[in-house]
Amino acid sequence: MTLAARALVQLATWPDLAEAEPRCGTGQALRAAHGEIVHFHSDDHVDLYLTARAIRRFEEHLTATTTVQLVPGSQWVTLRLDVTADVDLLMTLVSLALQAHQAWPVPADVPRAECNDHRDAIHPRENLSEG
Repeated sequence: MTLAARALVQLATWPDLAEAEPRCGTGQALRAAHGEIVHFHSDDHVDLYLTARAIRRFEEHLTATTTVQLVPGSQWVTLRLDVTADVDLLMTLVSLALQAHQAWPVPADVPRAECNDHRDAIHPRENLSEG
């Protein structure tokens, strides 16, 4: 079983999450009350709807690891799952995402941001400050 599959099975047992078809059409998703929150796009890449506010708040920590990739302007973060510790980080970030969405819900009339799967490029942390 891949790390992504193992993470999906584990997260699907969380009471605030349910399996769903991803709006982007690729892979599998988990949704919370507010909408989709995790997309499993492949055996080693996962997109997490963290919110812009949470990304800004924890950006220093998110950019300190090569596991997390940020896309400028996206409310989603992409994680590459290579080792078990990456799954542990994903679990922590999903918990953080659930808290962020509960504390600062996105108004119903604002369209939800698209995940990173269909964006042109994912920029590793070392490219974020270039520009």
